[in-house]
Amino acid sequence: MNITKEQIDDLNAIVKVAITKEDYQDKVDHILSDYRKSANVPGFRKGHVPMGLIKKQYGKAVLVDEVNKLLQDNLNKYLTEEKLDVLGNPLPKQQDNFDWDNEELAFEFELGLAPDFEVPLKTKKPITHYKIVADDKMVNEQVDRILKQHGKLINKDAVEKDNEVSGTFKNEEEEIDNKATLELDKIKSKKALDALKGKKVGDVVTLKSKGLFKEEYLLSSVFGVSQEKAADLDVEATFTIEEINEREPAKLDQELFDKLFGKDEVKSEKDLKQRIKDDSEKQFEQQSDQKLLNDITEYFIENTKFELPSEFLTKWIQTTGENPLTEEEANEEYEKSEKGLRYQLIEGKVIKENDIQLQFEELKEFAKGFIKQQMAQFGQLNPQEEELDNIAARVLGNQDEVKRLSEQLMSQKLLTLYKEKVNLKTKEVTYENFVKEVYG
Repeated sequence: MNITKEQIDDLNAIVKVAITKEDYQDKVDHILSDYRKSANVPGFRKGHVPMGLIKKQYGKAVLVDEVNKLLQDNLNKYLTEEKLDVLGNPLPKQQDNFDWDNEELAFEFELGLAPDFEVPLKTKKPITHYKIVADDKMVNEQVDRILKQHGKLINKDAVEKDNEVSGTFKNEEEEIDNKATLELDKIKSKKALDALKGKKVGDVVTLKSKGLFKEEYLLSSVFGVSQEKAADLDVEATFTIEEINEREPAKLDQELFDKLFGKDEVKSEKDLKQRIKDDSEKQFEQQSDQKLLNDITEYFIENTKFELPSEFLTKWIQTTGENPLTEEEANEEYEKSEKGLRYQLIEGKVIKENDIQLQFEELKEFAKGFIKQQMAQFGQLNPQEEELDNIAARVLGNQDEVKRLSEQLMSQKLLTLYKEKVNLKTKEVTYENFVKEVYG
């Protein structure tokens, strides 16, 4: 067998494979011999069918199968040994009137090669890293929310000022179907307040999304949509009233502190506010980090310039799917996937050049941390190490979960690297201003 490469340009090459009879004949003869031993052909005893008849019936299929195996194994080996960084998979070139009876079989494969490029982590333009703080307004609102949440609930017959009204929002066009509770003191729209006041359980009210709340970020959770979608939402939705309550706030005393945080963990209103501030800002870090990762990703995609073997990749998309695509469909699919492919190459380059690796033990510890967070949501705050190990072993036995957790851990490692290397500028904002800046 002989394999050679013809370089077309920096991004395209042709690999030529020449296979002789000696490369496959012994294997083909051995398989046909096994077929002969087990073949059931009318008129012949089992194991005594003439080899000529076996070759006539099975020879071509076995030959094709064995040659394809040889091609696959040796082509992959060649690409590895030559350290060729290919995109997609080699595409066999169409050969008209191919003759499988030739003593020497020749095949050609098109290759799309990964481009050579650099990714300077020290960005020219500083990228904003938001530090989200919980201001006094947010902390005080959270205290009020806690007092209401743990206060006494008094059922009402009709909606009055500052009541809580529970029900279901619906809008078919935007696929909104979400149960929510409206706190009337948070509603900004006078028209909405007037529409709600005096209504009873079972009544249906139509409310406009635009300008509904004093704090715009509340629209996301009430309508059950993302912050991005909520920022641009301007629709009418029906609200079917299911429950009306007045809430008598709880007392801010040691009994409440112990109920919320454990005995003597919080001893005063000042302690409570500091605890709320610290916990809120810790949660905000996740949103800030995700925003930073998204912004750095976009920066690299926009500012890392390189060509792709687009013609090859379009042909690869067209021919390798479950159902072959038309040229137009393949072009559309390539345009959709090009940005993602560019970032895969950029990310792969960053990972390789900075020697970022995932070890099984750290993946296991990452999984255990994720499990602990989930258990804490159900009140299990101090799980045993053995229990965590057992659950982690089950989770890591699922390949889909391994892939998902590996991607999350790699994102975390990349973020740590970016925080060290990328040109960042820290901007301190309240959560309200963060939402306004990020989501409009």
